[in-house]
Amino acid sequence: MIVVTGGAGFIGSAIVWRLNQLGIQNIIIVDELGKDEKWKNLVGLNYADYLDKAAFLERIETNNTSVGISAIIHMGANSSTTETDADHLMKNNYAYTKTLALFCVKHNARFIYASSAATYGDGSLGFEDANENCLNLRPLNMYGYSKNLFDIYAYKNDLLKNIVGVKYFNVFGPNEEHKGDMRSVVNKAYLQILETGSVKLFKSCHPDYKDGEQMRDFVYVKDAVDMTLFFLNNKDINGLYNIGTAKARTWNDLVTALFKAMGKPVNIEYVDMPDHLKEKYQYFTLANTEKIKKAGYTTPTRELEDSVTDYVQNYLMKNKRLGE
Repeated sequence: MIVVTGGAGFIGSAIVWRLNQLGIQNIIIVDELGKDEKWKNLVGLNYADYLDKAAFLERIETNNTSVGISAIIHMGANSSTTETDADHLMKNNYAYTKTLALFCVKHNARFIYASSAATYGDGSLGFEDANENCLNLRPLNMYGYSKNLFDIYAYKNDLLKNIVGVKYFNVFGPNEEHKGDMRSVVNKAYLQILETGSVKLFKSCHPDYKDGEQMRDFVYVKDAVDMTLFFLNNKDINGLYNIGTAKARTWNDLVTALFKAMGKPVNIEYVDMPDHLKEKYQYFTLANTEKIKKAGYTTPTRELEDSVTDYVQNYLMKNKRLGE
């Protein structure tokens, strides 16, 4: 039995979709559906059972569910980079992850958890995913800190020899509609173009970057999922690993690809960045993927333009989710 926490969420539901493609349906989805439309991500998926995240945690803590669990793929977390409730993030992102990790190590089950490129902060210390580097990182927001805190815990307690933490860079693609303001720019800009014919991007407040030339490692969710599942059956490969394309592209590149996929003329408007983001804004991210390649993952990631085209033409334009 494979447990996918956050299994109704963006990356979690994409992982279940891919497992289904591989012929795997013996899956327990753990999540908290709330009042948004995240539940729609479950419609096209095949799985054995669904459990609320609190109920699942209670079973784990009372040691009432170890039989039959071969792996926990832990994607459940508050992924908002603007979340200000630090106590919530410590409980939801740090403590919950710690409980699941210790359970899996105790019962010899595979544990793969979502870390984040937000742990790298402004990038001045680089984007190397060597395990020990987590000790030196300085995240710019509480979300990144909560993720890095568990990486540090796992490192200091020698857990990284038995578990895998995947550091996702800028993931985008189908099944993110429920994420509100935390949706990718592709998703939000698609709606802007439909409504106004133009896209708004933040002006740069950094002298080294022109407006729209801030750079990110944009990785398509299908690639992120394949890289994640590489670790499922390779139990001798453990530690922290970047999940990205190893290519930094500009926001201008991204939305230009979006306009092209929609068959629309490029029309970009640059707007002032909100004050509350200026000190927390990443101007450059780039996944160093040498570690995962040396571990044996050799599948090339899609080009940005191909990823955007697939997302737009096969999902957004058709109002479809993975599995539909």
